[in-house]
Amino acid sequence: DKTEENNDESNEKSEKTDKYGMTDEKNENAKTQKKEIIPYPICSVVAVFKMLVRILNTLRSRIWDMVLFTAVKSQPHLTVYLSTAMEDCRMEGNEIREIDAYQLTTETHWQIRGNIFIDCTGNATLGYYAGAEYRTGSEGRAEFNEPDAPEQANNDRMGNTLLFKAVDRGHSVNFKRPKIARHFTEEELKYRTHSAVHEAKTKGDVDKAYLRMTSYSTSSVDYGYWWIELPGKTEDIIDEYEEIRDELVSCIYGVWDHLKNGGDHGAENYDLEWVGMLPGVRESRRLVGDYILNENDVLSNRVFEDAVAYGGWAMDIHTPGGLYDFDELPSRVVSFDGAYTIPYRSYCSRNIPNMMMAGRNISATKMAMGSTRVMGTCAIGGQAAGTAAALCIKYHCGPKDMPEHMEELQQLLLKDDCYIPGYRNTDPQDLARTAQISATSAREGFAPEKVINGVSRDENGIRNMWSSDGISPEGETLTLKLASVKKVSQVRLTFDSNFNYPIKITLSKKRQLQQRIGVPPELVKDYTVTLWRGEQKMAEQKVTENDQRQNVVTFEPTECDKVTITIHTTNGEKDVHIYEVRVYS
Repeated sequence: DKTEENNDESNEKSEKTDKYGMTDEKNENAKTQKKEIIPYPICSVVAVFKMLVRILNTLRSRIWDMVLFTAVKSQPHLTVYLSTAMEDCRMEGNEIREIDAYQLTTETHWQIRGNIFIDCTGNATLGYYAGAEYRTGSEGRAEFNEPDAPEQANNDRMGNTLLFKAVDRGHSVNFKRPKIARHFTEEELKYRTHSAVHEAKTKGDVDKAYLRMTSYSTSSVDYGYWWIELPGKTEDIIDEYEEIRDELVSCIYGVWDHLKNGGDHGAENYDLEWVGMLPGVRESRRLVGDYILNENDVLSNRVFEDAVAYGGWAMDIHTPGGLYDFDELPSRVVSFDGAYTIPYRSYCSRNIPNMMMAGRNISATKMAMGSTRVMGTCAIGGQAAGTAAALCIKYHCGPKDMPEHMEELQQLLLKDDCYIPGYRNTDPQDLARTAQISATSAREGFAPEKVINGVSRDENGIRNMWSSDGISPEGETLTLKLASVKKVSQVRLTFDSNFNYPIKITLSKKRQLQQRIGVPPELVKDYTVTLWRGEQKMAEQKVTENDQRQNVVTFEPTECDKVTITIHTTNGEKDVHIYEVRVYS
């Protein structure tokens, strides 16, 4: 959901399956106070990209584009077709064999064949072309016994949104309402927070998450608003996309006119700098998979046997009429404690055997999709689906055969720094799991053995990491004495990037001030990994200027019985923090 300004405090708290007890820490760049955090999923791949943006000392979306562009262009074996849209697909029986695509910039038609396809289109476009089962709108309450679903099934859907960006010029700036702009009154916008001056009204029982979302993310005039949304007037929100866009343009300029000319909203010195023209889509088709995730799974923090991803965002269901539902709150939010897992089966099409899906179009009810649709959860699911597809190629099998390799898939995701509530590292190839661990120093409660306890995130209020007690002039050393002499070719280290602080690519000044710029001080900066046999040094690798959470240090296969990691400096933290160490032949 590209338009959703997720809760200002939304951030992963990395719990297992029960209530989450992480402590909010002081933010140096913003006013500080204790706030209750809503768990928001973090994808390990996206976290790497966001860290690169932070290192560039900016949180601007244009730099985000450059980071993504660099990543895909530098990835071996990945072919990227930019400015290319899929037009159709070709089937062999009930399997997809080829897609037809058109590249606008080169006027080239492409036919791309494959054994496995993943529909990440949002609108489930590939699945639609292929004849996959899908759903729209809301399920009736009785179908899944969902407590907050409507009594009867309907085709209500959350609307598309346009956003704007404004800047404070330091002096009064006039705005002349364009002819296309719709007129809005304060009465019409009474339930929609649109400045710090006018507090929006509420009605009925309002969820705490809703109050947090509206009180922070829309209480300014420089950037907004997620509630400028429209669902269209017909049964097909996709077919109506262009008409919705035109109406949204009228609305967004009308809202800005109201901020500037409809009374004091604190916008006197603000100048409209940018208005989006490509509406973000929250909801359209949802593909039906081998399992349909539902509200009960979310509320119960269910841990599936085939769990490959997780979510923690509240079930956030926007009002069916969007902005024009003037007498309704813009969203109905159902929050919950903890996090839930998402099964692999929700990423596999029920009736197209070689098609998977990831993003907001996965197999879920409308209620569950109200949580899974946000970007963090979508990204985690994308990593899981892509990893599963790679294993399918490895074993020359289809997505439906992956349950035979489920443990390997889950362990591979954990190895790549994913987090799956209820699961821990049990990789039999990891030599560190049977090693004896010691360290030159350790703070109370942060024993060195924690680097092999199988969990590389904090959960249930427990810090699953080793922390040294300061850093001596010689550095701090973590030692792993292996069970026997082994050939070692890889040491994987997971450091602390402090997930308590959000990293968000945003145009909102409030959100930018909320975040830390630059490399997190908790990250280890300079360190040395040494392989030993007895007292003889067999191989050594030195790493400097590290700026990432997960590091993979490689060696030529070397026989050794001990691995030492000596940390010389961090990026500012007085102690060394390491969550996990893995060692592989």
